[in-house]
This record gives sequence, structure tokens and C-alpha cells, in this order.
Amino acid sequence: MSTRARQKPAASELKQERAIRTRALILDAAARAFADKGYPATTILDVAELMGATKGAVYFHFANKNALAAAVTEEFYARLRADAQQVQEQGLAPATAVRELLTRTGAMFRDDQVIRAGARLQIERSLIDADLPVPFVGYTETVTGLLRAAGAEGALPAGSDPEVLGRVLVSAFFGAQHMSWVMNDRADMAERVEEILATVLPGGAAA
Repeated sequence: MSTRARQKPAASELKQERAIRTRALILDAAARAFADKGYPATTILDVAELMGATKGAVYFHFANKNALAAAVTEEFYARLRADAQQVQEQGLAPATAVRELLTRTGAMFRDDQVIRAGARLQIERSLIDADLPVPFVGYTETVTGLLRAAGAEGALPAGSDPEVLGRVLVSAFFGAQHMSWVMNDRADMAERVEEILATVLPGGAAA
């Protein structure tokens, strides 16, 4: 086998790695644009300028703005799932895991541009011509599962229904993050999460 032939796989791998890096940079730039300006006001040029590239580079990876929004939303849910998995792998008591999960998710809504963008894109989903996931379903299932386990351990307030409690807790959380975003760009998100836990799960999710 010639040296040139042996070099071809390496060159192909480098090209693939470069494409993966470029796609990640595009998603990061798109997330920043969507989070700051919203879907209607964001353009492909905005995304290209944020990453210091041409519109052609963006179009090489994404056919249009709808595809970009769908990809950012997909990454939004992937990050939420990954974080929930990390919490569940810590071996915490279920009630403590609820507190840990909501606390970490609140920090992500405050600090993570992809999460901030995904939240805004879900609000603007009717303007996006793409098949976006139904919001809240997976997160509610995760929280409810932890609450069921907590209830089995007697760690929930007496008479609590984990299904109802899960819906109320998730509704309160996502409502609070929206209010925190509108009122002060989520600067007080940690305090709002603590208020929710103290009110909805008094003593039930103590660390």
C-alpha cells in the first residue's frame, strides 16, 4: 500500500472532525442569536457573523433557519436529558435528587446559551416550520419518576400524589424561569427555584 493510500483515511478523519467542529460552532452561534433576538428577528447572516464565517458555511450544514432552530432545540433537549442522567447516577435519595435536578436546571437556564435559546424557541414554536418535540414531557416524566420513588420511601408530604406533584412542580419551575427571564434575565433563578421547592415540597426534598 502506498504512502498516499495510507494517508487517505487520516485526511478523511480530519475533514470529518473539522465538519463536526464547524457544526458545533454554528449551533453555538445560532443559540446565542436565538436567545438574544428570538427566532423571527434572527437571520442566517447574524449566525454567520457571530461565528466569523460566511453564510455559505452555515448553509453547507443547515438548509435554512428552520433547520437551525430544530437543531438547537434538539441540543436543548439532549442537554436536559444528559444533566438529568448525571443527577440520577449520583446515587442520591430520590427526594434529594429532585432538589438537585431543579437546582442544576435552573443554573442551566441562567448560564447555558443553548438552554436559553431552546426555551425561547419553544415559546416561538408556532413561527418555526419544523417538527419540534412537545415541550415538558420528558422533564415531567423524569421528575415524576423521582417523586414516585420518594413517595415509596415516605419522603413526600402526607397524601401527596406523585403524578400531580410532578406536574405542579414542573409547571411552577418553567413558569418561574419564564418570569425570571422577562423580569431580570434570570439573574434570580436560583432564588426562584428555592422558593418553588420550599413551597411545593416543604421538607420533602431537603438535601
